[in-house]
Amino acid sequence: MSTQTAHPTNKVLLAVFWLYALIPLTWGVANTLVQALKLFH
Repeated sequence: MSTQTAHPTNKVLLAVFWLYALIPLTWGVANTLVQALKLFH
C-alpha cells in the first residue's frame, strides 16, 4: 500500500490518459449507435 501512495501523480496521469482515450471512443460509439437507430427508424 505504501508504494501506491508514494506515487499519486502516476495515478493522476493514468486517469487523465484514460479519460482522453475513452471520451472520444465512447463519443464515436454513441454517434454510430444514434446513426444506426436513425436508419432503423
